[in-house]
Amino acid sequence: MNRNPLETILGALVLLVAAVFLVFAYTTADLRQVQGYPVRASFTKVGGLTVGGEVRLAGIQVGSVTGQRLDPQTFEAVVDMTVLESVQLPVDTRAVITSDGLLGGSYIKLIPGNEADTLQPGDSLQYTQDYQSLEDLVGEIIFLATQPAGGGGGG
Repeated sequence: MNRNPLETILGALVLLVAAVFLVFAYTTADLRQVQGYPVRASFTKVGGLTVGGEVRLAGIQVGSVTGQRLDPQTFEAVVDMTVLESVQLPVDTRAVITSDGLLGGSYIKLIPGNEADTLQPGDSLQYTQDYQSLEDLVGEIIFLATQPAGGGGGG
């Protein structure tokens, strides 16, 4: 088989461009987990939250989800996460699992409280709100819409 040198050069060029693209995509995408102190939170439903997911405060990533497991006593999902050392969260901080739009993934939104005491490494967030899917919301709306108007019986 006789190969054309031009085909070989073009093939090598395509592979080089693909490698440059992969290096560019890896370096610009923030795929690393945030290093910080560990905290955990328990939820009855985590939706599509995954390990490596973001933990945000005021829309800014301040942490990463590092693990998920099922508590065999309470049957709740325990989510382990790290939070940046520079972010000292009050002990009454609330953790909410929410989605990043209709097609986006899930992340943990932190809503800081007002307490003076702060969370220490390894502490658990006491106030959590479970993931609420679009199907759950539509079901609630339909349930409310099918209820009879007026709540009392008069007679």
